[in-house]
Amino acid sequence: MLASNQKRLDPMTTLLEFMTAAHRKCDEMFASAEEDVSEKSWTLASQKFAEFNAAIARHLAQEENVLFPAFEEATGMTQGPTAMMRMEHEQMRSLLAQLAEAAGTQDASRFLGLSETLMVLIQQHNMKEEQMLYPMCDQALAETDAIIAKIEAFSGDPV
Repeated sequence: MLASNQKRLDPMTTLLEFMTAAHRKCDEMFASAEEDVSEKSWTLASQKFAEFNAAIARHLAQEENVLFPAFEEATGMTQGPTAMMRMEHEQMRSLLAQLAEAAGTQDASRFLGLSETLMVLIQQHNMKEEQMLYPMCDQALAETDAIIAKIEAFSGDPV
């Protein structure tokens, strides 16, 4: 996920490229937090998990409030892939809340068990978005640069 002060370098980036980069950044953040939990470096682990949790929450909100509505408006599909992605987002949020609780109680075993479940869900979810939904978005949405700009500017509040 791009930091709020980080801008895209290439204005011709596709939604697939842009959103995939966000996925990879979140994956890296989570792996780093998970490593600190494994080492029981709780201060670092808690900080990194909080940063990851905020980044993924923002990413999910960007999809739900900017990308998905634009796709649904352009295609008329409201019960298709975006409905499935929203359902999976809710599953992720539930696991994230459980992970936050495990981090708060410094329960490494529970955290690492839940993190495996979350990683499988995220990997499957990201594959669906990257192989199906994002290419469909690039095809259906004429103004991808404008959509990317809206995603970058999204503060987390519903639009």
